Amino acid sequence: MSAVPRVSGVLETSLYVEDLHRSREFYRRLFGFEEFMCDSRMCALGVPGEQVLLLFRHGMTDQPAPAGGGCIPPHHGSGHLHLCLAIPYGELAAWEAHLSRTGIEIESKLHWPHGGTSLYFRDPDGHSLEVATPGLWPNR
Repeated sequence: MSAVPRVSGVLETSLYVEDLHRSREFYRRLFGFEEFMCDSRMCALGVPGEQVLLLFRHGMTDQPAPAGGGCIPPHHGSGHLHLCLAIPYGELAAWEAHLSRTGIEIESKLHWPHGGTSLYFRDPDGHSLEVATPGLWPNR
């Protein structure tokens, strides 16, 4: 059997939202993400660590989208999806204070067996967001 080709990380992930402007402003204000591009269909936000968060308006990914000499296949997610962002050990209290200052309720705080701590909260579309210190998983 041949070796599995390498993967170097997750490059982008997507959330599907009702109001693209509202969601873009929420993620930029709360996390400070840089806007790479935005149109009526989607918004791409730069996440530290060479990653990208794609926000798509509901219904805008149901058909193939022409791009770069080919097309992006249809895709969609529904319901309340989940996204976890890594934070440094020493930033947990700062995140609790930041969420409080911005009026975002912490839904849950968990301490994990490997030593990590997670804060869970919701975005304007009800997606479950999490910030977690190292120690959530054995590899991080």
